[in-house]
Amino acid sequence: MTLDERLIKIIPDERQIRFQQTEFYAFVHFTVNTFTDKEWGDGTESPEIFNPTDFDAEQWVSAIESAGMKGLILTCKHHDGFCLWPSNYTDHTIAASPYKGGKGDIVGEVAAACRRGGIGFGVYLSPWDRNQPLYGTGKPYDDYFVAQLTELLTQYGEVFSVWFDGACGEGPNGKKQYYDWERYYETIRHLQPDACIHVCGPDIRWCGNEAGDTRESEWSVVPRRTADTEKVASASQQTDDVSFRQRTIRAGDQDLGSRAILKDETELIWYPAEVNTSIRPGWFWHESENDQVRPLNKLIDIYEKSVGGNATFLLNIPPTREGLFHENDVARLREFGDYLRTGYGANLLDSAALTASPAAPEHEIACVRTKDETYYLPAAEDGAAEIALRWESPQTIRRVVLMEQLLCSQRVERFAIDAEQDNTWKTVSEGTIIGHKRIAVLDDVHTTALRIRILDARVAPTLRFLGIYA
Repeated sequence: MTLDERLIKIIPDERQIRFQQTEFYAFVHFTVNTFTDKEWGDGTESPEIFNPTDFDAEQWVSAIESAGMKGLILTCKHHDGFCLWPSNYTDHTIAASPYKGGKGDIVGEVAAACRRGGIGFGVYLSPWDRNQPLYGTGKPYDDYFVAQLTELLTQYGEVFSVWFDGACGEGPNGKKQYYDWERYYETIRHLQPDACIHVCGPDIRWCGNEAGDTRESEWSVVPRRTADTEKVASASQQTDDVSFRQRTIRAGDQDLGSRAILKDETELIWYPAEVNTSIRPGWFWHESENDQVRPLNKLIDIYEKSVGGNATFLLNIPPTREGLFHENDVARLREFGDYLRTGYGANLLDSAALTASPAAPEHEIACVRTKDETYYLPAAEDGAAEIALRWESPQTIRRVVLMEQLLCSQRVERFAIDAEQDNTWKTVSEGTIIGHKRIAVLDDVHTTALRIRILDARVAPTLRFLGIYA
């Protein structure tokens, strides 16, 4: 079996397919830090400071929906250990706060609002709890953590995502906690089998930074060692094994899945990337940052390089002390949603004549006009193909969207887009991978004909969808 034949045998499972189709979703950081003006709490904060007087989960969901997001992941407990639900396993919870006279449950209200809004609800539960005396004791702390995880996964309906960041520090006893990740995963699989486990988890990996930066080539087929790195080396203080750190792959490495990287790997997995960043400089709300909301063009750039670069995009929006998204954040989300709806609305492919290299039976090029599971597959298996589009009148083209059929793995290694201008083909964009989705950003190309050339692929390439946008 050739290397390429071995690589295309690695495909996503159903939950990974479903999650990558989510594409764009929200992180919401909210806890006592919102009231102390800090990014990290130390666990000594009094629950009495937590009192979002105008909290409105419906406002959150409405703003998220306006941006075109399809899910919300809530920081149910950050490193400070304060729980946004009335946990039975600690007194450091919303039940000890003034919010609704101690009868409130932020997790429950957000989960219900997400269900009503038709978007996914996810949970973040920090494994580092700076308030919990059991932290650093081994199994007793793991029992505590799993008990809280069980509460979140059994009391609030379907959960589409469980997000772990691997944060690890010393407990009050001066000891560090060595997390029983496999036990955590087993708990999630048992209670919420459709949920994806992120970052320190087996389903979705971290892109390697929190700035919204992306790779030129984001491969989903990577060495199994990458998953081990996310679990252990992301909290590098958990291991003193220098040889382990030397043989792992770092989350920020620029090449995780090229043929050169994978040729000697014996264990390969499907492990797609998530790009996460905040709409402001901080992850929690700070009044001083109200005028520092990311500009629209920056959000567009991150989106088109993450969602449009075979990753998903997790954007944090931090609520104010009142429990609302700030008006500046809400306005930016609406502007961004308007951009998506306008920029990716009408597909110019609908009015184009479409031809392509000869196809395998039942895989004709017409398949790319829809977003169902059918796909174009060229008859030749040499890794090359050509698709041509022609219009009766000139078009202005600014974006081209390409999507592979991931059930056949990620195959395309290199492609080019040409426009016919002055009776000559001119290359207007070049790229490497496609994967779930590739967005090629063009400089206002005026043409009556476009050509997409697949120049290199792992065996015959696939194309599930093609979008051409003005």
